[in-house]
Amino acid sequence: MESQVRGGTRWKRFAVVMVPSVAAAACVGVGLAQGALAASFSVSGQQFKVSASHLHGEGFAQYGGIDSVYTSTEGKEKKPVPVAISSFDDATISKMCQSVATPIPLIGKTVYLRLEAGNDAKKPVTAENLYIDVAQLDADAEFKDIDIGVAVKGKTRGPDVKPGENVLPGGFAQQAREADLYGVKQTAWATTAGTFKLSGLSMKLGMDKGMECY
Repeated sequence: MESQVRGGTRWKRFAVVMVPSVAAAACVGVGLAQGALAASFSVSGQQFKVSASHLHGEGFAQYGGIDSVYTSTEGKEKKPVPVAISSFDDATISKMCQSVATPIPLIGKTVYLRLEAGNDAKKPVTAENLYIDVAQLDADAEFKDIDIGVAVKGKTRGPDVKPGENVLPGGFAQQAREADLYGVKQTAWATTAGTFKLSGLSMKLGMDKGMECY
């Protein structure tokens, strides 16, 4: 049967193109709207944006690593990219936004996926054993009991390095008992957590660039 055509777009084909880029995010969103569960957010070959008004973390560590990411949405080849891995034993996040822009060659447009949660001050986003593979971070930061320049293998705060994670050889880390980040704007390759609860989840798709978090 011929794909349905509206305004020159074959919507079945459009859906096939979109699935590899947003399926993971959609599944995470629907699941987390119903409670806390293990979660992983990554988009094939793409960075995504994350913003928050305030992130408070207990047991913080940050160290250098290498992610292997697909060079295209087809997922056929990978390339290494350097990242700063920020990890927290426990984190609460207020007014969290997560967005990804996906170009669609078949229609010559970009589709934006936007997730929001934790907009109610009494119900922030919460996470345990949280890892964020960061490409860039802008924020006002405050640390308590911070140690800078410890060896990754000798760090005593934050969750353990994930099995199979590619940490920079001989890399150094920083760690703190507590970390507070305000006005967070970052780009990341991946976010994973042992449990991740998104209170007041809102998920939207659209073609307006204004849907990006910043």
